Amino acid sequence: MSAAEPALPTGASERLVSLDFTRGVAVMGILGANIIAFGQPYLAYMWPGGFATAHGTVSDWLWVAQFVLVDGKMRGLFTLLFGAGLVLFAERSAARGAAQWLQLRRLFWLFLFGLAHFYLLWRGDILTLYALCGAIALLLLRWSAIHQFTVGLTVYVFGALWSSAQFGLIWAANQTALGSGERYAPIARETERILASERADAIREIAINTRGDYAGFVAHAFNAHRWNWVDLFQYTVLETLPLMLMGMALYRGGLFDGRLDPRMQARWGWWGLAIGTVLTLALALWALADGLSYSGTMFAFLGPQALTRLPAVLGLAALLALWGPRAAGWLGTRVTAAGRMAFSNYLGTSLLMLVVFQSWGLDLFGALDRPRLYAAVLLTWIVMLAWSKPWLARFRYGPLEWLWRCLTYGRFFALKR
Repeated sequence: MSAAEPALPTGASERLVSLDFTRGVAVMGILGANIIAFGQPYLAYMWPGGFATAHGTVSDWLWVAQFVLVDGKMRGLFTLLFGAGLVLFAERSAARGAAQWLQLRRLFWLFLFGLAHFYLLWRGDILTLYALCGAIALLLLRWSAIHQFTVGLTVYVFGALWSSAQFGLIWAANQTALGSGERYAPIARETERILASERADAIREIAINTRGDYAGFVAHAFNAHRWNWVDLFQYTVLETLPLMLMGMALYRGGLFDGRLDPRMQARWGWWGLAIGTVLTLALALWALADGLSYSGTMFAFLGPQALTRLPAVLGLAALLALWGPRAAGWLGTRVTAAGRMAFSNYLGTSLLMLVVFQSWGLDLFGALDRPRLYAAVLLTWIVMLAWSKPWLARFRYGPLEWLWRCLTYGRFFALKR
């Protein structure tokens, strides 16, 4: 093995099994949130009023379930794992004498993959965000674990409070405008303007996805949403970068390799999951009582939920890290395999959803209500679980994991076992 060659995936390693199992749960779970923007106008991703189909009582309660169990949790897990992966890659590269810039090259290729994903498949891409935040996180790689976690937590809480204040003011302004008068009317009018603009874009989405072709789909991404990935970075850097720092600290502190007392880790995990779930449920019920209004839903989704879900994200990470090495049987081993191929499964899902929902495919865009969209999620999970393990039985890496590795190291690696 050359000095620059990375280690092969080692399924027997408890550390990697913990990471892969957790990543498998995350890549499956994140589809439960993303499916809304795959099959309905992007406006519906956070606001039920953006659905092209009726959103009745059953769908409202399913929105509550998604808000509590899925939204932000799976992305949070992914982000923690990405931070852990930065440390893992740095350790392995240093052990083999690889150049320090190698990880920057790896992130550069991830950024290009993200741009291709954004413009060609789906504008909900997070790879560009991870590449940009990951490059910043590398500057902080040598910090102590306690420093990484403390700074990460502090910045995360600050960002969540700032966002809560902003969207809370918008919600309050809309309530005031409906009630006592004109004090906050400019904010309310701006909210109405933004919503009208998003509704107009949703109408264009429906037309392109149900009567257009793939060229029109790509053109809409370039023309109407060319810099949305920059906006995503600006809006979420105070969440994403801190979570990466916390993931780096948790990895170095032994969360994923069994160095922590498992009973303490389990208690921490269950308490975090319980507290985060209860707090997020209370927030979801408030939004439901508010009528799932546009300003109320945005406030709940982009404001306080960042605070209420954090204990659940950390608790879930602790529990999955414990369960991963013990994951056996048909389901456990296949979830782990899906996690080892998370990159391929993430982008592959976007390609599959394009075929399912576009007019040149199964032509289901805007046709499925929330319950039926979740049925599509279950079917996609079956596909994900069905193909990942057989593929890895024949090949060393997932197809995109292999390509990313070859591009990172500038050399060809054998794919077939």
